[in-house]
Amino acid sequence: MNRNDRRIALGAVCVGLLALLGLWLGGETGLDMTNAIAPSDSIPTSPTNPNSPTTPTNAPSPYYAVPSQAVERFPFDPNTADSTQLLRLGLQPWQVRNIYKYRARGGIYRKKEDFAQLYGLTVKQYRELEPYIRISKDYLPASTLVESRGNRNEAIDRKNSGEGRDTTLRYPVKIGENEHIVLNTADTTELRRVPGIGPYYAKEIVRHGKWLGGYVSVNQLDEIENFPQEAKKYFVIQHASPKKLNVNKLSLQELRKHPYINYYMAKTIVDYRRLHGPIKSLEDLRLSKDFPPEVIKRLTPYVEY
Repeated sequence: MNRNDRRIALGAVCVGLLALLGLWLGGETGLDMTNAIAPSDSIPTSPTNPNSPTTPTNAPSPYYAVPSQAVERFPFDPNTADSTQLLRLGLQPWQVRNIYKYRARGGIYRKKEDFAQLYGLTVKQYRELEPYIRISKDYLPASTLVESRGNRNEAIDRKNSGEGRDTTLRYPVKIGENEHIVLNTADTTELRRVPGIGPYYAKEIVRHGKWLGGYVSVNQLDEIENFPQEAKKYFVIQHASPKKLNVNKLSLQELRKHPYINYYMAKTIVDYRRLHGPIKSLEDLRLSKDFPPEVIKRLTPYVEY
């Protein structure tokens, strides 16, 4: 072989030796890595599938596994309860926001039944919460304070004049089975002559009648909390002429002052006037979910157009 051929042959031999050396070194390293692997019995496996590894029992739970908050029951005032208390009672966050919006607009829960008008509140939820609702006297109408002072002054005057010793003032003679009281014209003194009606219910009957604008049915007495059913048979309605609400002229705030009209109903009335013009009948609103047939029937005696 000439000089060039010898160089090529020598280079090929060197390359072959280097390849053999690399294979030998690689085999030694693979053996060491195999020995470094932990035995298979040290890896925890699933009870159902021994060949599949699982996470240790003390591993932290996933971030989305948040325990649900337990519903609690405790006395609360819907006029002052904060969001934390309302959520603990089991109300949804959007219901809590509605309560805050209602209070921000100047709305006040004056009695337990007012809280029942909370949007989305079911009958079951209200019955569970009703025993725990406590309305502070600070949110009652100021007129009740004047009435209580007036009654106290009257009692003092009767005592000073000697009338306080007359038991007929404290225990009025009740009417007979066949006698009746005209609901819209009777005052508290006359109402107390009805069997089952004392000073508290006498005041409540007068107060609720003023709030309604006049009674059109004796069954409206059921709207007073725990009203005695046996007393209803002594009342009659004569020449009912309730105060009317002009649904085409009153503003949203003026409409919702009536106990039969909530915020959403008042807004529906105002929106209808803006989009379609004057309302000719409450039947014009029957397509709205806020005006089912029973609501229209109950509200009809109190509206005008």
